[in-house]
Amino acid sequence: MKKYDLIATSAMGLEAIVAKEVRDLGYDCNVENGRISFKGDGTAIARSNLWLRTADRIKIKVGEFRATSFDELFEKTKALPWEDFLPENAEFPVSGKSVKSKLFSVSDCQAIVKKAIVARLQNHYKRTTWFEENGPKYKIEVALLKDVATITIDTSGAGLHKRGYRADQGEAPLKETLAAALVLLTNWTADRPFIDPFCGSGTIPIEAALIGQNIAPGFNREFISEDWPIIPTSVWEQARNEAEDLANYDQPLIITGSDIDHRMVKIAEENAFEAGLGDLITFKQMRVQDLTVKQDYGVIVGNPPYGERLGDKPAVEQMYREMGKAFVPLDTWSIYMLTSHPEFESLYGKPATKKRKLFNGFIRTDYYQYWGKRPPRPQE
Repeated sequence: MKKYDLIATSAMGLEAIVAKEVRDLGYDCNVENGRISFKGDGTAIARSNLWLRTADRIKIKVGEFRATSFDELFEKTKALPWEDFLPENAEFPVSGKSVKSKLFSVSDCQAIVKKAIVARLQNHYKRTTWFEENGPKYKIEVALLKDVATITIDTSGAGLHKRGYRADQGEAPLKETLAAALVLLTNWTADRPFIDPFCGSGTIPIEAALIGQNIAPGFNREFISEDWPIIPTSVWEQARNEAEDLANYDQPLIITGSDIDHRMVKIAEENAFEAGLGDLITFKQMRVQDLTVKQDYGVIVGNPPYGERLGDKPAVEQMYREMGKAFVPLDTWSIYMLTSHPEFESLYGKPATKKRKLFNGFIRTDYYQYWGKRPPRPQE
């Protein structure tokens, strides 16, 4: 099967996690800002779409070249082997972006790339007329950065964060890809208890359950490249069968999500049910200050309110103080909190063991990590 240059796109700060996931699938990769590059065939496209929990999309890189004039953009785009990807009836909209480049008019760049692809395909398919574009869809992007054009085809369709289980959501839902990253950045394993005391619509507990049972996050959705002739249907069937075989549905889990808002608890329950995990996760209405635990050596992951709106700030700061006091007895538990509040540690009452810069959408946040005592080694 033909090998392609593939790119897994990533939110800022998550590149290393996406790269680890790509390597875990068995592909060597290079890491740059916002993208992880690797080589792979149709099977790699199917597997990476199904399995990558923290990537935004999987794209095929068709070409990368320097372009400082429209003529240059046209000729170099036309020189690419578009017939290797697009059938005669392909529907191929072109989107674009331009940063710090001489060719700054995005609409002109899109039109020129489209025209160049048509010219190449007309020559290949011996056509003098325009194409009908009534076949499978190929979303092409021309991205210019410092006069270097990268032309890609998106293999995912809807972003990979769209797992297909979100029946409803709250005001500021956490992206599923970031929620998965928050879980993967902890020391949690499926045999330990897991709590999200600010569960909102349930995204973090649901992602933890998918990780705990090794369920491929893309298992219940479709991808745009499933309709492409260059990837046989059998390749997708094989990749889905592999995902089914690797899922550990018998793994018992102790996962709890709680929220102060009873409406969010109901939404979280519906979303977990949609994900097929309704019986595995317990949701309840509760204030974080009232959290008590019976087990040891668990993990708490939370995305609490940040107090971004001025009126909310005093209440949020008070809640951080009360949370810090409530968590004092949990010395065997590891606690991870994501917030943009710069004074979190002093309000919580304890410096973090480690913190990591992450972006929640466009909000710069820190992921505060408090590591608990290590569990005793099992007796021989």
